[in-house]
Amino acid sequence: MTDFNERLKALRQHHEELLSRPNEPLPWGNGIYEKYKYPILTAEHTPLEWRYDFSEQDNPYLMQRIMMNAVLNSGAIKLDGRYLLVCRVEGADRKSFFAVAESPNGIDQWRFWEEPVTMPEAPSDSHQGGENPATNVYDMRLTQHEDGWIYGVFCAERHDDAQPGNLSAATATAGIARTKDLKTWQRLPDLISRSQQRNVVLHPEFVDGRYAFYTRPQDGFIDTGSGGGIGWALVDDITHAEVKDEQIINARHYHTIMEVKNGEGPHPLKTPQGWLHLAHGVRGTADGLRYVLYMYMTALDDPTRVIAQPGGFFLVPEGQEYVGDVMNVAFANGWIMDDDGRVLIYYATADTRMHVAVSSVERLVDYCLHTPEDGLTTAASVETIKRLVAKNKNN
Repeated sequence: MTDFNERLKALRQHHEELLSRPNEPLPWGNGIYEKYKYPILTAEHTPLEWRYDFSEQDNPYLMQRIMMNAVLNSGAIKLDGRYLLVCRVEGADRKSFFAVAESPNGIDQWRFWEEPVTMPEAPSDSHQGGENPATNVYDMRLTQHEDGWIYGVFCAERHDDAQPGNLSAATATAGIARTKDLKTWQRLPDLISRSQQRNVVLHPEFVDGRYAFYTRPQDGFIDTGSGGGIGWALVDDITHAEVKDEQIINARHYHTIMEVKNGEGPHPLKTPQGWLHLAHGVRGTADGLRYVLYMYMTALDDPTRVIAQPGGFFLVPEGQEYVGDVMNVAFANGWIMDDDGRVLIYYATADTRMHVAVSSVERLVDYCLHTPEDGLTTAASVETIKRLVAKNKNN
């Protein structure tokens, strides 16, 4: 056996050990959910066939010909008993693409499908598609809608041609595609909106016979500007979706975890007590923007009416989760609710890797309904703590 073959054999063995490594919950959590010891997906989990040329003649040093940088911000769905993530995979060239990873239990043993997703360009009748294809697409939210389709809504990024000399200037629209099996995708025109939209989520049910979207209106690609928070819009025809009337249902607030911006994560989960929402909040710090996750609930009969919102964050980066390409970031756009009430929360940290946290519908509803809200001042926070101290003196 040649030295090349020996190295290739060792490489395959090392990769298989990573893919088959069991995961285990971390001890001493917060009681709301359990985090796990290892990330579930990283750049190293991507198939070797995507990265290496296995021809000894063409690649005698067994170099990575195509390097991968990160796996992050994954949509999630349980389909035919399989736990599936539509991941954002970022290559060394900074381009993101979608790829499906599958697990038998939703926790470990994750393996990517053989090839990345081939996502069609937006149809030519799209206001920004066809003749102006997206440079980059990422952060897909998956919704199994009651109309029978699985929809993927994602950010479609293009250069801002209004600033031809600025190679960092970009625009963001919500791309929309649908599928039955996550393999063959039909691309629909991008969502038409008066503002830029980077985080848009499709509600799983019709509302008044119309499609409903959670939006995050913003004046620029990064800056929220006049955008007030998480929006809500009803659309008549998803094949030509246009936001005409938009209301803010979850607003930003000064000196909170969502003072800079906030956006819906995955689509909400329906429970007997209301819709469970997972969202991200962003605030400014001396070290840049900090992204955290928070939760809120809305009424079953009116998904725009907030009935509970725990104060502060729900999940933040901890330990090594803090470190990566973009420090101090937790982001989630996928979760799965099992028939037994188990909830698998898929979150990315530092724009680098994917993790899972496990909770239950019962615990998440309890957390939302019985955790104090943010009083918005120091004095209010102190009084909330004092009331808990007084209560505990009697227990």
